[in-house]
Amino acid sequence: MNMTEVRSIALDKGIKTGKRSKIDLIHTIQRTEGNFDCFATAANGECDQMGCQWREDCLGRTQH
Repeated sequence: MNMTEVRSIALDKGIKTGKRSKIDLIHTIQRTEGNFDCFATAANGECDQMGCQWREDCLGRTQH
């Protein structure tokens, strides 16, 4: 998901985007939704959150 899409999701949820990094912004969205702010923190590329909208991008970041 690109940054424009992430900002759009944030704005829809009433979150000010400012000059936040993608990771910080996604963490804020996750907390606002009542979820764990775990984006880009999966150990060894393992994650049990199969329905997460950030999953593909998240696992791509943790494997690098």
